[in-house]
Amino acid sequence: MFDSIGWVEILIIVIAGLFILGPERLPSAAAWVGKTVRQVRDYATGAREQLKQEMGPEFEQLRKPLEDLRELRNFDPKRAITKHLWDDSPSEKPNGHPAAPPASSPAAHERPLQQGERPPYDPDAT
Repeated sequence: MFDSIGWVEILIIVIAGLFILGPERLPSAAAWVGKTVRQVRDYATGAREQLKQEMGPEFEQLRKPLEDLRELRNFDPKRAITKHLWDDSPSEKPNGHPAAPPASSPAAHERPLQQGERPPYDPDAT
């Protein structure tokens, strides 16, 4: 529930509540908020369980596309391209950049240029 709210934001809310409600009413207001959140969570769980009972196996068929949509929200195109191009598991350097291509690539087997040797020229690449 508090994935997107950090400790700093919670502290600011508590301090604002302390100024708005005062130290006498703040504990009762916090208890009311906690009770209300718990009630809403219980209602949501009950509704989900009732829906699951009534729909039976179709509930899982409905739930699968929703999980796929949730995965799309966390989609990282850079990681997907790296995974597709290099291997099945994306390996990244600690700074977040993709790792170098595997040693089996053709670029890894090229020899270094000798003194005075001109680099190869590819007219299609320019």
